[in-house]
Amino acid sequence: MTPSGLPPLEAVDHPTPTTGLRRGHVGAIAASHCATSFAALGLPPYLSQLLPELGDPHARWAGLLYVLPTLCTALSAPVWGRLADRYGRKRLLVRAQLGLMLAFGLAALAESITTLAIALAAQGLLGGTYSASTGYLAAGLRGHALARGLAMMQISARTSLAGAPVVVGVLSTTLDIQQMYGLAALLPAAAAVAVMLLPEPTDGGQADDRAAETTPPPGEKQRRITVAGLGLAEAGFVLVTVVTYPYFLPLLAQVAPGLPPVAGGLLFAAPHVCYIVASTPALRWLRDRARTGLIAGYGLAAASAAAHLVPVLIPSAPGLVFVLAGRVLLGAALTFGLTSLSLLAAEAVASRRPGQLFGTVEACSKGGAVVAGVSASALVAVGAGAPLVVSVAAGIALAAGVTRFTASRSPLPHDDSERSSL
Repeated sequence: MTPSGLPPLEAVDHPTPTTGLRRGHVGAIAASHCATSFAALGLPPYLSQLLPELGDPHARWAGLLYVLPTLCTALSAPVWGRLADRYGRKRLLVRAQLGLMLAFGLAALAESITTLAIALAAQGLLGGTYSASTGYLAAGLRGHALARGLAMMQISARTSLAGAPVVVGVLSTTLDIQQMYGLAALLPAAAAVAVMLLPEPTDGGQADDRAAETTPPPGEKQRRITVAGLGLAEAGFVLVTVVTYPYFLPLLAQVAPGLPPVAGGLLFAAPHVCYIVASTPALRWLRDRARTGLIAGYGLAAASAAAHLVPVLIPSAPGLVFVLAGRVLLGAALTFGLTSLSLLAAEAVASRRPGQLFGTVEACSKGGAVVAGVSASALVAVGAGAPLVVSVAAGIALAAGVTRFTASRSPLPHDDSERSSL
């Protein structure tokens, strides 16, 4: 038992029947997602540079377009999750990858903001590769093995976020953003072919089997975070971090003028590199401390936003120094926050259908991103640093409330109440 009275996560990490998923399969799913998400995660920071070419000289629509795919994903993810549980997780994952291929191709051909908006909406409605991939993994992994798999998925996402802006910054000297969307369309096509070669994960086909495998030792009650609690934790963390993304490059140009485009890409990528490097040891250290780690993640995100805000409020402050400090703090926030969320998700998946669970959690996560983007778009008229105030305030409030909204409960025997709500 942990000091909080909860059973340690190791209690659910019993040997499991063969599911067809091995370490190489997990790596292949993570690599496929990394390739698929290159444009989805790497190109949006440059929408503010593309929009003037499509008739929006001041890039006022950048924040809204930034979150349009996430809004559409929030609406479609639960539906695709249910279909994955019914018709096969592998089949629905391939579908998501091919949907992104079509959406990226349309974005490459867009000649107006309207056409670009349609392409970005299609990206959200037809995509959803992250929830499809995590549902695939959750169908074939248990306990800490699943937490490791989810952490690998975050590494794949952060690799795209870290690598794509740098690559885009370099390629922007010879290619425009739409040409890069065209090239990026080839990546989900290749990922779809790779996934077709993987096995269909099996969990015995029954949620009750999963519950039996996660039964705690005699005398201890099985406890797990609720779906609502996990969804709020995901949405909150996305809000406090993503609200800083859309207008980071304009903010950097304001507080540290004269930097080359590649420097902007490197600074945007730096926090994600921190997570990639530190996620594995953090997963071990936070194994029984997920809620403490989440508190730290929220708090560090608020501190990061405050550091970015200092040179905006105090023009005489050394802008680049505070930006660098803010990027390091954001890297620490991602390490603590995302690792803790992976552990909590592995706790939540017991006795639940993976597709429904991760589809619902993805909808909550994307909902947080929508709130972040709309807030950033509404506040940027005040100044490029205004969205940072949201991150500071929300980060402090969420850190104070973690122990309440992530509280575990002991389910009743054969409790399907939460499953039906998915």
